[in-house]
Amino acid sequence: MKVVAFTREQQGTGASRRLRKAGQTPGIIYGGAAAPQLIAVDGNAIWHALKKEAFHGAVLDLEIDGQAQQVLLRDFQMHAYKQLVLHIDFQRVDASQPVHTKVALHFVNAETSPAVKLSGAVVSHVLNELEVSCLPGQLPEFINVDLSNLEAGGSIHVNDLSLPEGVTALTHGQNLTVATAAIPAGVVSADAADTPAAE
Repeated sequence: MKVVAFTREQQGTGASRRLRKAGQTPGIIYGGAAAPQLIAVDGNAIWHALKKEAFHGAVLDLEIDGQAQQVLLRDFQMHAYKQLVLHIDFQRVDASQPVHTKVALHFVNAETSPAVKLSGAVVSHVLNELEVSCLPGQLPEFINVDLSNLEAGGSIHVNDLSLPEGVTALTHGQNLTVATAAIPAGVVSADAADTPAAE
């Protein structure tokens, strides 16, 4: 995905307010060998870009004054009630250096899992994103969580996920729970008659 930005000379609350009134969002790029750089981006374009899942986890091509560099979205601030992005931060990435970022999880095959199909269980998504480490070129847009073998009362953990090549989950030594399947109170099936509902 591509982002077009412009060099911003002035800083401070007043300058940022003037930028926003002109339809632009102030921001900054940092990281790498270069010094942090103040930028401005089109406010409307950034508002719509932030609605796209891929914008939050993908390596972006940021063009400033005709020169492109690769960055990751690191932070942004929204107005409390207006359709307005107040500020946005990007971090430069080096193609040869691993990046640490969060990737969205997509849950698939819930309707065919034994938990749902046979037991009427409810699948709860404990995690919706996963912190990973990989080279920028290997960063996936999302990671699938296959629920097709999930049994009632069972759960899926990070170690059960099939991660793309070169991608490592950063769980700090914990095998975090990704999803669980619990039978709602009052629902009893042939498979679940002897299985207590998950707390």
